[in-house]
Amino acid sequence: MDGAVGFRGLLYVCLVSLLALQAMPAPGSDTGTSKGSKKRQTVDTTVDGVFIRSLKVNCKVTSRFAHYVITSQVVNTADEAREVAFDVEIPKTAFISDFAITANGNAFVGDIQDKVTAWKQYRKAAISGENAGLVRASGRTMEQFTIHLTISPQSKVTFQLTYEEVLKRILMHYDIVIKVKPKQLVHHFEIDVDIFEPQGISKLDAQASFLPKELAAQTIKKSFSGKKGHVLFHPTVGQQKSCPTCSTSLLNGDFKVTYDVNRDKPCDLLVANNYFAHFFAPQNLTNMNKNLVFVIDISGSMQGQKVKQTKEALLKILGDMRPEDYFDLVLFGSHVQSWRGSLVQASEANLQAARDFVQHFSLDEATNLNGGLLRGIEILNKAQESHPGLSNHAPILIMLTDGDPTEGVTDRSQILKNIRNAIRGRFPLYNLGFGHDVDFNFLEVMSMENNGRAQRIYEDRDAAQQLKGFYNQVANPLLVDVELQYPRDAILALTQHRHKQYYEGSEIVVAGRIADHKLDSFKADVQARGEGQEFKKTCLVDEEEMKKLLRERGHMLENHVERLWAYLTIQELLAKRMKVEGEEKANLSSQALQMSLDYQFVTPLTSMTIRGMADEDGLKPIIDKPTEDFLPLEMLGHRRTFMLSASQPPHTSSNSSIPRLPNRVTGVDTDPHFIIYVPQKEDTLCFNINEEPGVILSLVQDPDTGFSVNGQLIGNKARSPGQHEGTYFGRLGIANPATGFQLEVTPQNITLNPGWGGPVFSWRDQAALRQDGVVMTITKKRKLVVIVDNGATFEVILHRVWKGSVAPQDFLGFYVLDSHRMSARTHGLLGQFFHPFDFEVSDLHPGSNPTKLDATMMVKNRRLTVTRGLQKDYSKDPRHGTEVTCWFVHNNGAGLIDGIHTDYIVPDIF
Repeated sequence: MDGAVGFRGLLYVCLVSLLALQAMPAPGSDTGTSKGSKKRQTVDTTVDGVFIRSLKVNCKVTSRFAHYVITSQVVNTADEAREVAFDVEIPKTAFISDFAITANGNAFVGDIQDKVTAWKQYRKAAISGENAGLVRASGRTMEQFTIHLTISPQSKVTFQLTYEEVLKRILMHYDIVIKVKPKQLVHHFEIDVDIFEPQGISKLDAQASFLPKELAAQTIKKSFSGKKGHVLFHPTVGQQKSCPTCSTSLLNGDFKVTYDVNRDKPCDLLVANNYFAHFFAPQNLTNMNKNLVFVIDISGSMQGQKVKQTKEALLKILGDMRPEDYFDLVLFGSHVQSWRGSLVQASEANLQAARDFVQHFSLDEATNLNGGLLRGIEILNKAQESHPGLSNHAPILIMLTDGDPTEGVTDRSQILKNIRNAIRGRFPLYNLGFGHDVDFNFLEVMSMENNGRAQRIYEDRDAAQQLKGFYNQVANPLLVDVELQYPRDAILALTQHRHKQYYEGSEIVVAGRIADHKLDSFKADVQARGEGQEFKKTCLVDEEEMKKLLRERGHMLENHVERLWAYLTIQELLAKRMKVEGEEKANLSSQALQMSLDYQFVTPLTSMTIRGMADEDGLKPIIDKPTEDFLPLEMLGHRRTFMLSASQPPHTSSNSSIPRLPNRVTGVDTDPHFIIYVPQKEDTLCFNINEEPGVILSLVQDPDTGFSVNGQLIGNKARSPGQHEGTYFGRLGIANPATGFQLEVTPQNITLNPGWGGPVFSWRDQAALRQDGVVMTITKKRKLVVIVDNGATFEVILHRVWKGSVAPQDFLGFYVLDSHRMSARTHGLLGQFFHPFDFEVSDLHPGSNPTKLDATMMVKNRRLTVTRGLQKDYSKDPRHGTEVTCWFVHNNGAGLIDGIHTDYIVPDIF
């Protein structure tokens, strides 16, 4: 690899559009200003000898299909190597399609392949002990992309990232959002947005949240006429400064372009190169009256700010309801209660009574989600069946929850079946998941199965506005039972063309592929039901207009219409595969994978590797797309990207939210020493287990849930036969058979669902991930924290072999931070001590070692001889540890543990 650029660690796409470029000293380099950097100090844009020569965002939109290219050139004027971070935020809905790095004439280009192939290559390297680092983050609407490179002295590097998305119309306009945060002044900064809409542009605006009004007017140029619109943001270095004499940049926030198109023509049917896109958003329709039921979680976890914000949002929504609407409220906790039990008209008297109900309801412990939803469905079904006047209204069910079902029916598959059978496709269900403790995939599948969608509500000061914002999108239904039909013999492929409801300010988009020689017979028939009447419309292709458009836009129009179809098709295949299992899921996955490869999109089924580039361990960069399970980077306590240099560790907060008292710990570490803190006695017991390397021991086993933690011992590979030497835990398996969750932890890497080719994490990564009710967090101090359904919290510590260490190789420590909600039948070498037990110590006397006391202990109706001694808790300081005073139980814990220690040997890590 060329000396001008070095890849440090694994590149992983945690997608985002935060244009951040940050200079950092390379490992081992002098952090002072070099002679080389002083030569360039005439322009105050250099940070540690590194400056951004140019940063450009080019966005081209053709008929809602947006194609973005971000290009940045960075120059290192210093005499030492410098590390830079290319940090970008792009929309969650976007797919990366290209990435390239150019350094001193050498190009490193992205290559998209199926995820299994890419990860197998990485797993092979990772398991062999090589290290890599990655950042995976998912925000509200954006995802993060980060790469760190070391630039050689007096050299430059150019990054170019391409991504694409279909713009979605919400509340009367389309949004193009570009997050801007270069972190220093840029010689040439530019955002150039070019829009081409065949219908003609009706309005266009551009705003920068970070600019004063007067400066925005000077630096943002916008214009539109007919089919074309243009926005240019090109601030000078002086205009970028946070103050006239400052060297810091004020570019930090959202640059947003909003626009809409003309709706004077009843049809918007676009055909190019045998692909079509049909945009359906009719105007001048009467708002339909609606039947609306809110189903609200009032379990104990909603206490505090959540319930306060929920009530605030409900009060605002009640204030916006029209007198012709009908509604009811259902609350579910341990029990289910409804406000009226049937739909009532939104009269002022009823609305006031509902406001009083909202203001005064209280919380109710558990979460009977199934019961709450079935009650809400029953109310809507009865209204449709028994009140003819209400049967023509648009029915809508909205459910808000912040956790998993814990009361009544709790099996997720059974709940899905119950809700499907109750709704029977008659109306949409919208699920709102409040916070990150909710199983969002479960809510998403439920909504998709019932013609709705799910949305996460983030725990923040604006949660009430988020709730109200979602309601605004569905507050004004215009049509129900919308079907867009096309001649069967003319169509080879078609995206979703049936929609339960169409809302004011939105748009339905259907795309497909037309068979050869069938363009003459191609048309679109639209049928739906509106307020008091049937809606019918036939749309034909205007061939003359299409020829004119092709002359104006040429290949770009053809390319964008086809890629729009591919984008929508892949999105729909990925959504469908969430709802099915077995062969059907495999077939959908295969179709989505093939299209992702054909159109070179980074999707959840593909990965991009960078050809010709590898880190110091020989690992190629991998670019992936995180799923909704990936938690926001803020949950790690920082917004910076992961520093892949060992000499430059990233800043992150400690796990301050996890309760722990000093020297009051239960866990197992080193050779393996078991430490059991007994809170009732405010004292600690200890014992060792002496077994052979390769033996797997059961540490935690909960028979009620199936959850388990097993550990495999390792030792000195070169020891003599029969010689007893220390053994350590070198492999941990954490599993929950009920959900299929598996986590394998070794000193080399952390693997999620290893049997299914799941992602592999390095101990140098920082990541937060939620899957199947388990939250997994990797922190900066090489610690792994695993939280299981809010019922147990465990911590795994990585011990590295260092000079003077008695351990023959790297090993793991395992600690229990919280276990009070695990079942009373939990067992295992550690699990049996999760619940209260008693012991008494008497007859203290000098032991065989005169420096230590022996005593008699009565525990579990057994009389034992124990010794007062010291063990070490390494959970805070993995190298030196903290001394813990304890009563040591001899002979592999005999008499303290149930049975004998060999009873805890198991055949498999899972």
